[in-house]
Amino acid sequence: MKKQQIDHILNKMLDSHDNVSDLNFTPGKPLQVESSSELIAVNIKPDFKLLTPFQTEIFALNLINNSRKLTETLLREGSCDLSYQLGDKARFRVNIFSRSGKYSIVLRKLETKIPTIEELNLPKAFHPMAEERNGIIFVTGATGSGKTTSLAALLDKINESKSVHVITLEDPIEYQHPQKKSTFNQRELGADFDTFANGLRAALRQAPKVILVGEMRDRETVEIGLTAAETGHLVLSTLHTVDAGQTINRVLGMFSTEEEKQIRIRLADTLRWVVSQRLLPKIGGGRVAAFEIMGSNLRVKDSILNGESEGKTFNDIITAGKSQGMVSFDEYIISLYEEGNISEDIASSYASRKDIVGRGLDSIKSSRGETTTQIDTLQIDHGYKGKE
Repeated sequence: MKKQQIDHILNKMLDSHDNVSDLNFTPGKPLQVESSSELIAVNIKPDFKLLTPFQTEIFALNLINNSRKLTETLLREGSCDLSYQLGDKARFRVNIFSRSGKYSIVLRKLETKIPTIEELNLPKAFHPMAEERNGIIFVTGATGSGKTTSLAALLDKINESKSVHVITLEDPIEYQHPQKKSTFNQRELGADFDTFANGLRAALRQAPKVILVGEMRDRETVEIGLTAAETGHLVLSTLHTVDAGQTINRVLGMFSTEEEKQIRIRLADTLRWVVSQRLLPKIGGGRVAAFEIMGSNLRVKDSILNGESEGKTFNDIITAGKSQGMVSFDEYIISLYEEGNISEDIASSYASRKDIVGRGLDSIKSSRGETTTQIDTLQIDHGYKGKE
């Protein structure tokens, strides 16, 4: 199979429906695209009624394009990641994985235009984040929650406003940043460096002011990241955690008990922001992001150093830190409901503390003149006389 044939198939799949986000090649199924969160079969000529294991394997090998490292990774780990450029039309983040000795492929379409903070309607706290000169900023959330997009918008703000050297370590490169005011050098795992730890160690010798680490996956990467933040660099990275408290605990959990006290001190000194995000189903279709944002202040540093305690949980600190740009998931979810972006059921099901969100929703409904209870048939029992 030649590149022209691969590009022809990908083009036909992209053009088959609106809002295509993923292309799916699975043995025993037809060609499929994901449009508006639903998988839809695609018919093209020549027709692929049901893909055979041989066809998906040939397709996978052509995407790998004789890369020895990717081939070894696929055989050793059962999956590999790469990027693929479809002319000027689209770029894809590709994952090839085995299941029962057969290969499946998912291509995630990447946005070519880098979104801005304003276009994404990100919280106002993203603006002071772009002004930070050193320290660590974590953007956390589940896979597919939009972490990379939020980081791209943050880097674009830096690119527009600062004349600094930015190095990114990515797996794979998703957004390609143009050379604006900043100087960008984007490096891809596998092609330009072998591990995030080694890429980050090398970056310290490349005179950057800002370093993006695609993911802090292990103890060594976190330790080098802390060192970079301590030596005057601004380090941006992601973690697969659900909120600020879990992010702190995940970082601390990468180190031994003997190292914990020293790591708490280093983390308290270098942490600047933790942004956690989730994507919620939106009224009318699509999805909308909900955020939890924790900045750094004396209470946050004290809780990192000494651990959380009653009245000093990270959630309590965030709730009390509105004036510093902090916001909790529950407060953000309530605001999304008030703006008409999400339904009451969605707000309740995604809440961290359902009682707080429930009271917030009732308050909004009451101000709108809507009923806040389903109990509407209460009557006085005139037949009750009591005991004599």
